[in-house]
Amino acid sequence: MAKSSRSKHIDQPSWREQFAALRQLPPFFRLVWQSSPGLTIATALLRLAKSVLPLALLYVGKEIIDAVIALINQPGGDQSYLWTMVVIELALVILSDVLARLITLTDSLLGDLFANETSVRLIRHAATLDLYQFEDSEFYDKLERARRQTVGRTVLMSQVLSQVQDLITVISLLSGLVVFNPWLIVLLIIAIIPAFVAENYFNQYSYALTRSWTPERRELDYLRYVGASDTTAKEVKIFGLSDFLSKRFEHLSKAYYEANRKLAIRRSSWSIGLSALASLAYYGALFFIILQTIEGVITVGTLTFLSGSFKRLQDMLQRMLSRFSSIAQQALYVQDLFDFFAIEPAIRDRADALPFPQEIKEGFVFENVSFKYPGSEQYAIRHLSFRLRAGEKLALVGENGAGKTTLVKLLA
Repeated sequence: MAKSSRSKHIDQPSWREQFAALRQLPPFFRLVWQSSPGLTIATALLRLAKSVLPLALLYVGKEIIDAVIALINQPGGDQSYLWTMVVIELALVILSDVLARLITLTDSLLGDLFANETSVRLIRHAATLDLYQFEDSEFYDKLERARRQTVGRTVLMSQVLSQVQDLITVISLLSGLVVFNPWLIVLLIIAIIPAFVAENYFNQYSYALTRSWTPERRELDYLRYVGASDTTAKEVKIFGLSDFLSKRFEHLSKAYYEANRKLAIRRSSWSIGLSALASLAYYGALFFIILQTIEGVITVGTLTFLSGSFKRLQDMLQRMLSRFSSIAQQALYVQDLFDFFAIEPAIRDRADALPFPQEIKEGFVFENVSFKYPGSEQYAIRHLSFRLRAGEKLALVGENGAGKTTLVKLLA
């Protein structure tokens, strides 16, 4: 039965769990590096170069405005400095656009290589595990979560590198505010801290919701496949399963939609209020800067530089704090991948085990074999003895649950 969004218990990861998940970043970046060292270095250097451009653009813009005002006050003055600044700004804008497109390109290529690399590793690791483990629903949940992490997980890499890039930009912009008026930084803190706390809370809840619905999402994928596949079309028509499958899918998908809808509405409601608070902080700073300009303390160019710096800092700090929550959330998802890689087979080959023959000459012999799956008290096979000679064909006939599939798995 589907679990409703009202009754399903959702355990949100704590702050400690989020910080603990960040320990997955070093092994994650090792995987990224193994995918392509060259592209990894390229995207890091491109981001480093782009991080210093915002301050440079703001400063050049300040110089252009001050130069224009100076020429207005002194008609016929030398215009060479003004046009030099305009050309420099044009060059910086073009460079910024080129760097942004190159970063997008390298991230995309690296993402494809990473997805291929981790998918190959996932397939190879799954092949080393015991067959009985695939009968466990918890194992299947881990496998499903790990499989989802092999695609698009370089978003985490982009976020971490963007965080470093923005940190360099923030430090450079903060230096400008500190020189002119350190009190503007207090307004920044008032504007961004509440938004960070709220964003972190909703990111935690989103991860917990996705994780708790893993079994239902697997079932939805299964229902979608069975109900609309050429391999199952005959059985669906013969047994009249279409109505059952569609109703079951509709019931599960509606419950999952309701859970996501409630989260989205709550998140949007908080975002509206916190955005208004951020706007109040910005215009409070702008009011103070305008007063200083009117009093002649700073120039009009400096006004544009400070107001632009404050707005950029506000946006970047909000983005960085929000991104930190997202990085912690993405690290939790990556932890699902490494948790699967940490699963070890319970059955180990003995050091003195005989190698499997290249050619089977004698066949297989079962002597009083009994087997039951872990966690089950019921034997799937009990006291089974038979011989299957090389080249011999054997038909397995029996009711459902008689152990036919288990027998084949034991042979494997």
